[in-house]
Amino acid sequence: MRIFPILAAIVVSVLMYMAIFERDKLLGRTGDVAVSTATATDGVTDNSPALTGTPAPSQIAQQELVKVVVLRSTARQLDSAVIVRGQTAAARTVDVASETSAVVTSPPLRKGANVVAGETLCALDLGTRGAAKSEAEARLAEAKSRVPEAESRVAEAQARLDETLIKLNAAEKLGQGGFSSTTQLATAQAAVASARASLSSAEAGLNAAKAGIEAADAAVAGAEAEINRLTLTAPFDGLLESDTAELGSLLQKGSLCARVIQLDPIKLVGFVPETEVDRVTLGAPAQARLAAGNREIIGQVSFISRASDPSTRTFRIEIDVPNADLSIRDGQTAEIAISSAGVDAHLLPQSALTLNDDGTLGVRVIDDADVVGFVPIELIRDTPQGIWVMGLPHVSNVIVLGQEYVTAGVTVAPTYREVTQ
Repeated sequence: MRIFPILAAIVVSVLMYMAIFERDKLLGRTGDVAVSTATATDGVTDNSPALTGTPAPSQIAQQELVKVVVLRSTARQLDSAVIVRGQTAAARTVDVASETSAVVTSPPLRKGANVVAGETLCALDLGTRGAAKSEAEARLAEAKSRVPEAESRVAEAQARLDETLIKLNAAEKLGQGGFSSTTQLATAQAAVASARASLSSAEAGLNAAKAGIEAADAAVAGAEAEINRLTLTAPFDGLLESDTAELGSLLQKGSLCARVIQLDPIKLVGFVPETEVDRVTLGAPAQARLAAGNREIIGQVSFISRASDPSTRTFRIEIDVPNADLSIRDGQTAEIAISSAGVDAHLLPQSALTLNDDGTLGVRVIDDADVVGFVPIELIRDTPQGIWVMGLPHVSNVIVLGQEYVTAGVTVAPTYREVTQ
C-alpha cells in the first residue's frame, strides 16, 4: 500500500475545504492585515468607504437598476395608404366573331396593328345575298302596288253600303205609310247586309295588302342585315391582339375574326381585404409600382365592388391609369398604394416591438420617473427605415434596447439615444 498518494489526497482535500468553506475568514484576515499595515504606515485610522473599497448606498442602488436605451419619439403625420397587390388589365377586350357563314375575301391584318373604330377587319363573300335582297325588294314593291287597289275596293264597298242604307230607309218610310210592300222592305234589308259583307271583305283585303308590305319590308331589312354581317369592323380604337382571319378561310357563325384590346386608359385591378375596404373611396389617388423595371404609375380609383369574392372575402377595385404611349401591357404585376386619410404615427426600429404576458404586441416605455410601462400598438407600414405604428402618445420615451429584461412597474436607468426620424 502506497502512503504518498493517500497523504497527497488528504492535503488537497484540506486545501479545497479551506478555499471553499473558509474563504471569507481567509479574506478577512488578509483585509485586517492590509488595514493594520496602512495604520502603521500612516499613523491614522480611517474606516471610510473610500479606504475599505465599499460603495456608497446611492451607488449601490444605481448599480442595481437595469440599464436600457431609450428613444424619445414624437408622432408625425403619415399619409396612410392601403397596400394591395394586383395586375394591369386592358380597359376593354372584344372578340370580333362572325355572325354568318361565308368565305373571307380581305387580306389579313397582323397582330399588334393599331385599328380605329369602324375599320374593316374581315370582309366576307357576298354570295347569293345580293339576289335575295333584290327579290325581297321586288316583293315589297308588289305589296305596295296592291294597296291602292284594295283601298279602291273598300271605297266602292262603302259607297254601295251607303246606297243600300238609303234604299232601306226609303222602304221603311214607305212601308209605314202603306205605300210599300213587305217584300220590298225585306229586299232592301238583304241588300244592306250584302253591302256590309262586301265592305268587310274589302277592308280585309286592304289589311292583307298592308301586312304584305310589312312582311316584304322585313324581308328587305333581313337581307340588308345579312349583307352588313359580311363586313366585320373594329368596335373601338385599339390594338389587334391576334391576326385577323386569313384570306380564303371559311368562317362559320361564331368563328373568330380578330381580338381587339384597348390599353388607353389601362386599368389596375386589385382585391382589398374587408378590413381595409372602407378606407378606399372613389376618385382617390393611387400609385403603383410595376414588377417589371420598378416603374411607378399614377391613377385614380374608378370602381369599388359592392360584393366580396365568396372564397377570399376581398373586394375588387379598379384604377384608371393614362397609357397614351401604350407602354403598359395587359397582365403586368403591380404593387398598388391607395391614398387614404392621414394618421399620427411613430417611426420605430422593429427591434423595439415586444409582447406582454397576454401576447399583445406593443412597446415598453418609461415615464418621467423612469418607471417602465407597456403600450399596445397597431402596425401601419413597414419601411427600410423602420416600422410605423399607432397607439402611442404624441411624445413617448420608447425603450429600444433592453426591453426584454424589464417589466411594467420596474424603475430603470435610461440612456437616451438621438432621434434619427
